[in-house]
Amino acid sequence: MKQPLQITFRNMEPSEAVEANIREKAEKLDRFCGQIISCRVVFEAHHQHHHKGNLYHVRIDLTVPDNEIVVSRDPGEHHAHEDAYVAIRDAFNAAHRQLEDYNQKRQQHVKTHAVPLHGRIAELHPGEDFGRIETADGQMIYFHRNSVLHTDFDHLEIGGEVRFDQEEGDNGPQASTVKTVGKHHVVG
Repeated sequence: MKQPLQITFRNMEPSEAVEANIREKAEKLDRFCGQIISCRVVFEAHHQHHHKGNLYHVRIDLTVPDNEIVVSRDPGEHHAHEDAYVAIRDAFNAAHRQLEDYNQKRQQHVKTHAVPLHGRIAELHPGEDFGRIETADGQMIYFHRNSVLHTDFDHLEIGGEVRFDQEEGDNGPQASTVKTVGKHHVVG
């Protein structure tokens, strides 16, 4: 965590044992998801009728990049939350599940790849080891012999369809990889 853990006790005296348990659970969350910026925990006792014990409410606020995760475990009718450690465990388990969802969404966002660009061979200069690809919008993209994958540069033909990845070169846009599109390939 980039910021220190904040623990607040309400309607009760602070407890070193409860605080230690919360710190341990927060450290586990931080090890699971190193993206946590801050964690705030509010541990609150709800006083009940004389014949029943206290019920505990746990609220966890996690700040992560581009999001805030809030877990609020209200005791309601859950008599299991008469045990402070069960209430803490349940709240941190819920936070862990929400962090799993957060991580999964971030990984899906990162894993999306752009579709390679499409064009046709417009020029070939075998003696100089380069050629040019013309895109659908008429742009000319330079490529070097070494950029051609799965095919020999000398077997390329003018007008042949290719897919390519583009990067910025010293003299403008160039193809970093060039792959021929077979006759059976459907071009989208």
